[in-house]
Amino acid sequence: MRALFSRLGRALAAAALLVVTLATTAAAENRAAEHDPLVARHDGYVDEAMCASCHAEQAAAFAKSHHAKAMAVANDTTVRANFDGSSFEQDGVSAKFFTRDNRYFVRTEGPDGNPADFEVKYTFGYEPLQQYLIDIGGGKLQALDIGWDTAKQQWFWLGEGRPSKPGSTFHWTGPFYRWNRTCIDCHSTDPRTNFRAESGTYRSSFVSTSIGCQSCHGGGVRHVNWAISASPTKSQSDTGMPKPTMDTCFSCHSRRIKLRDGFAAGPSYLDHFSPALMRRDLYFPDGQILDEVFEYGSFLQSKMSQAGVVCMDCHQPHEGTLRVAGNGLCTQCHTEAKSDRFESFDPSGAFDTVAHTRHPAGSAGAQCINCHMPQRTYMKVDPRRDHSFVIPRPDLSEAYGVPNGCTSCHEGKTNAWAAEKMDAWYGIGWRKRQTTAHAFAAAARGEQNSIEALRSFLNDREQSGFVRASAVAEMARIGGGTAADDVKAAAGDDDAIVRLGAAEAAASLPLDLRIQAIDVLLRDEVRAIRVAAADALASVQAELLGDKRKAFNLAVDDFKAYAEANSDVAEAQGRYGLLLASQGAMDQAEKTLLRAIALDPTLVGSRVNLAEFYRIGGQNDKSELAYKSALEEVPDNAELRYGHALALVRLKAIPDAIRELEAAVQLDGNNARYRTTLAIALDSTGRTEQALSLVDAAITDQTRDPDLLSTAIGLGLKLGRLGEALRYTEQLARQQPDNPEITALLSKLRSVVEHSK
Repeated sequence: MRALFSRLGRALAAAALLVVTLATTAAAENRAAEHDPLVARHDGYVDEAMCASCHAEQAAAFAKSHHAKAMAVANDTTVRANFDGSSFEQDGVSAKFFTRDNRYFVRTEGPDGNPADFEVKYTFGYEPLQQYLIDIGGGKLQALDIGWDTAKQQWFWLGEGRPSKPGSTFHWTGPFYRWNRTCIDCHSTDPRTNFRAESGTYRSSFVSTSIGCQSCHGGGVRHVNWAISASPTKSQSDTGMPKPTMDTCFSCHSRRIKLRDGFAAGPSYLDHFSPALMRRDLYFPDGQILDEVFEYGSFLQSKMSQAGVVCMDCHQPHEGTLRVAGNGLCTQCHTEAKSDRFESFDPSGAFDTVAHTRHPAGSAGAQCINCHMPQRTYMKVDPRRDHSFVIPRPDLSEAYGVPNGCTSCHEGKTNAWAAEKMDAWYGIGWRKRQTTAHAFAAAARGEQNSIEALRSFLNDREQSGFVRASAVAEMARIGGGTAADDVKAAAGDDDAIVRLGAAEAAASLPLDLRIQAIDVLLRDEVRAIRVAAADALASVQAELLGDKRKAFNLAVDDFKAYAEANSDVAEAQGRYGLLLASQGAMDQAEKTLLRAIALDPTLVGSRVNLAEFYRIGGQNDKSELAYKSALEEVPDNAELRYGHALALVRLKAIPDAIRELEAAVQLDGNNARYRTTLAIALDSTGRTEQALSLVDAAITDQTRDPDLLSTAIGLGLKLGRLGEALRYTEQLARQQPDNPEITALLSKLRSVVEHSK
């Protein structure tokens, strides 16, 4: 009986506490809503103050983190920059920062091209830089592209090159810098975009202005209900709140496309996001970070990830700081005796020693992270470390430009110097360690001989799934149909990321091979894979899908959900429009493609999509007009000039087409496709000498474009300049030694040229 009254007393006390807490937090929420109009009640979520009422220690720790300061209402405690009449001017970008009535303002160029005063509504980020969000109307919050360097205590411009024009993608008032579109998912608690496509406006909201407890733990309503009914016999698994996993971290710390809203804690990353693979524009060929890809892709490549190490082994979950300072962080696992935690991996060894580091103890060169986690700076002032944990490879730096810790620290020293030092210290074995660099660098150059090396990575189960997925995608891109069997094998892999690579690779296969390679992926349990499979199979004729048609339609529903979740993203609408067109929904496709242009008028891809949509539909007049309209918005774009030229060719306006091709070559002289097409057009009008001069000027010993070389051969033969034709043929034959036609032509030309001497 005493136990019963004891439990009843605890329950009544908990209920009373909850009533007080609810009243307190309701009042706090009302005050917050008045202070921040975007704060709202969302189903399944509670006010963040309620979390702190029971978890005070964790809340106090979290309050110190940068996560907790990711976004805040602008006031005298949150703004870190100098708004005391300071000015900034650089490369044609200028601004003045000031306060008025305890509010913060910037005077700078607005969306109409004229200077105006804009009020700063929120701070964005905390350290090493802070940006400022400005409401320009229609609910659009824009991140000013002039940020505050918190270390140097000065303003700086985040852009590069010439400033973008008002109304364009990369002007600070354009889509790229729009918080609602680009940043919203990762700086607030349960943010909702709430885009109204019909008006092009937003009614965005969030539970809390900055990242809070529920950003990682999920909505707290079920947990609060559990707390009310909690008893000593309740197990922790019944708390009503899932445990955060690495997927929770990766939902923000990755380069990815959002597939649907509502991500919460738990292992569901690939059901909400589709991550970017190891593309040559994002990663160095050895897998280190190149563009702003965050930690996901590099960490998945690491042996640590494969061994079962997770983010919170190194990072404090609430403070966001490292668990241990210095090398002690690494020697948690890398001890002289093998840890019982790792079954298939042995991280043991004496690493924190001068014998290993070859640098004095305590020096910068003796720090594990400086050798194995090279830094790259993003946003001009934000250094971030690579998480693939590579060993320094100055030989690869010399060959491919990949970073290495040696020359990162020893400024002014060469990669050759670093390689000699490593040879002296460790022997030459380090040069022979397996690396993805050679295969992926060759693939980036389009070399067919990279396919076998990539295949070996795909078939190597010791490799990370991320590398294997990237390998199959690259194989298909280079080899086309020759990689069909590899894509099919990857589609049956037990690793979801490899299956995603197969689905993306299928888009590079001939249409008749795609369905055979990845039809099984239409029913995959993972949403990201189904969406990629639907995208790859969108242009396959319905009769070829056979009994897979129902599964395809369901996958298309997933793709539609992706488009709806990204209703304000021009790229997503463009992709959806093309899928609709491939399925014969022409009216809806046209509306969707036009919507993509309305979302971002200067985005070239959307303009090209619409023009090509008209071309495929046989509407050549509309296609030409679409290109012409695009050039009015973006006159200095080579791709648009080239597309317009082809549209003019279809209308038989050859002189106008040649002028556009000449403009494309002038804008991008290194594009072999533009030169080749212009040369063919010139030849068709009798200007063969000019055509040959044009292609010859682009050919060097390193030229590998077969179309450019073939065109040069044809023009040389036509003009009777057999010596030049022979030179081009020899170069092409070296690249295609198994091509019987090239071999025969080479033999004949050599014979003729030899006899003519």
